[in-house]
Amino acid sequence: MIKLTALNNKEFFLNCDLIEKIESTPDTVITTTTNKKYVVLEKPDVIIQRIINFKREYMLSKPEVLK
Repeated sequence: MIKLTALNNKEFFLNCDLIEKIESTPDTVITTTTNKKYVVLEKPDVIIQRIINFKREYMLSKPEVLK
């Protein structure tokens, strides 16, 4: 899960495994695999880095996965 900020400045968490695409139109629009769309304040590069950080943390917490 990654923390994001909606246009109304409310923070929420999104399951990053459900993200299908991220667009910059100029607002950032996230589309999930269930075709739900989220418009957020974060730029695509920031979202991608949060996904990478989340996945890295998860992998490091599960050493058996790294074998």
